[in-house]
Amino acid sequence: MATPRRQRFVHGQAAWMLTALVVLAVLDALSLSLFFVVSFVGFLVLVELTAPFQVTPRWRSRLKWLILAGLIVFVAIVIRRILSILPPGVL
Repeated sequence: MATPRRQRFVHGQAAWMLTALVVLAVLDALSLSLFFVVSFVGFLVLVELTAPFQVTPRWRSRLKWLILAGLIVFVAIVIRRILSILPPGVL
């Protein structure tokens, strides 16, 4: 059974992602990579804002694997964007 703190964390992340989706759609800037980046930044902020001071629950210690996977995808998106900006023949 989920604890109240875990439920708040999940609800906060879902609210952030829904808000990001609506704002990106309103601004006509909705793309999968941009949505991922905004959602991932929100996830990192939420992890830091809800971090406990003394005891870390087991479910929070598993978040490091999600953060690692998100960082790998983030780096891939940044590299792809940089390569698309560079003129042909630079690399």
